[in-house]
Amino acid sequence: MIISASYKTDIPAFYSAWFLRRLAAGQCRMVNPWNAKPITVPLDSASIDGFVLWTRNIAPLSAHLGTVAAHAPFMVQYTITGYPRALEAGTVPAARAIAEMHTLRQRFGPRAAVWRYDPILFTSLTGGDWHRRNFTRLAKALRGTTDEVVISFAQIYRKTRRNLEAAALRHGFTWHDPDAAEKKTLVAALAARAAEHGMALRLCAQAEFVVPGAAPARCVDAARLSDLAGRPIAAAVKGNRPDCLCHTARDIGAYDSCPQGCVYCYAVQTRDRAKQQNRAHDPAGDFLSAPARPDTGAAGQAVVSTRSTPSGGASG
Repeated sequence: MIISASYKTDIPAFYSAWFLRRLAAGQCRMVNPWNAKPITVPLDSASIDGFVLWTRNIAPLSAHLGTVAAHAPFMVQYTITGYPRALEAGTVPAARAIAEMHTLRQRFGPRAAVWRYDPILFTSLTGGDWHRRNFTRLAKALRGTTDEVVISFAQIYRKTRRNLEAAALRHGFTWHDPDAAEKKTLVAALAARAAEHGMALRLCAQAEFVVPGAAPARCVDAARLSDLAGRPIAAAVKGNRPDCLCHTARDIGAYDSCPQGCVYCYAVQTRDRAKQQNRAHDPAGDFLSAPARPDTGAAGQAVVSTRSTPSGGASG
């Protein structure tokens, strides 16, 4: 089983202590998103084939990546966009993330991390020309750290629209969702710039924008994990939305728990809600985010404990 940690929240940046405790315990608990029932996910070495770590800031986990690698091979999906603070209020500066990518390359090789420049958002602060310049600057700085960059265009869900409109009013910018032709023109330009810096450009679950020089992405990639492990890792392809080519994985994150404040984020209703969830987090608990409604109980007491128990499991 491949563990995704996590496309729903930034576990390395905000929940690394919890993650390491859960590895030591050999299990975590999570709420099944389909029926709201608590379930247990095994995290022992015998059960896990590899980890996909999704982050904008690996630094809090960096000193412990050897422990993670000893448990199972890992790869990092590392998002670095360099957007203005009006769009990303709490992310680390791009220069710091770039330095961490170079450290990952030095310690674990060029297959250990994939750069993500996503989602691409079109605003009066970040238009097409801005993206060309910004992407080129970042690609140059990241040259040699990875062989792949993944892009996608922002999906404008209802909560995304609400958060974008509120941010636009607050910070005085405008935004739009361009047509397919404009997106494909940008993909072609970014693919050429990626190739100049030794990277293949891939699109995450948006096959309609693939052009020559680009290809569909596989973000949860058993082949990459196999290269890192030095042995074959078998997994079926089972995407979580149309055009997704990811191999089967179990995500152990939780929605509404990343407080970074990216206004386009599909995984957070509001930043205030995510901050509240983050403050309520128990690093010693079984759950990253405790169930809002326990299965059963009396006088408000939850039968399912959020504390660790002997023995020892949820992007875009």
